[in-house]
Amino acid sequence: MSSQKNVEFIPNFSEGKNAATVDALVAAMTAVDGVKCLGSELDSSHHRAVVTLAGPADAVAEAAFRGAREASLRIDLRNHKGEHKRMGAMDVCPFVPLGDATMADAVATARAVGERIADELSIPVFLYGAACQREERRKLGNIRNKEFEGLMELVGSDPDFAPDFGPAKLHESAGAVGVGARKFLIAYNINLQTTDVQIAKDIAKAVREKDGGFKGVQGMGFFLDDKNLAQVSMNLLDFETTSIRTVFDKVAELASQKGVEVAESELIGLAPAAAIDADLAAHIKLPSFDPAQQVVEAKLAAS
Repeated sequence: MSSQKNVEFIPNFSEGKNAATVDALVAAMTAVDGVKCLGSELDSSHHRAVVTLAGPADAVAEAAFRGAREASLRIDLRNHKGEHKRMGAMDVCPFVPLGDATMADAVATARAVGERIADELSIPVFLYGAACQREERRKLGNIRNKEFEGLMELVGSDPDFAPDFGPAKLHESAGAVGVGARKFLIAYNINLQTTDVQIAKDIAKAVREKDGGFKGVQGMGFFLDDKNLAQVSMNLLDFETTSIRTVFDKVAELASQKGVEVAESELIGLAPAAAIDADLAAHIKLPSFDPAQQVVEAKLAAS
């Protein structure tokens, strides 16, 4: 696969329990020539799937639209509940520049895809990250925190929640889509050896940027029914500023102060080679680390 004008595309879908549904979504997107699936992960507690694809920008744009269309046919937010906040069947649709592609290329792709989803599927689109057209939407959480149910009331009645593209009304079952462009985002979770979810929530608050923690870190505390453990779930928006090791060490320190040990780490999706290696994987208790499956450059090279 050439690196010329390639982009990575990491759609998140509001389906983490039905593997057949996610397989159908992936099949719809990879039917586009040149688009490679680098990973697909389901999380039943969050009721969410994260799929990582890459390819030439125009091919990825077509794949993104097909993924949104297929999700709108297969996922009904009216019957969906999970730990993760969500507002759409295809909940978020971020593009990341690879190789010689620039952030401007990713932004142009995002805006074109967002406009097409809105026009052809009648699903409202909110632009975020580097693709945002309103600064208060740079952080997707400013919109998505209201979730599907809240946005049903706000979109069409509150100008602060007017979509960037599409109708001023949520799609009755598919909701809305957040379409953006950004740097590599590392989805990274730390599971704690405790059932006390308040400990995870307190630690998440201590490490996330909005409450005075580390720059570029978003975090929430959850209880995982399937593992009977509390989890600190995080997005690292800029690993060059705040590394995985930095976050792990702080979470482990804060947990220890509560008499709690780290059970293990989870890497959701892929990370760049500069962010993780085998030594770090061992340090952060990441089981079965496989660069060929979890490092984007290695996986692209093998595609």
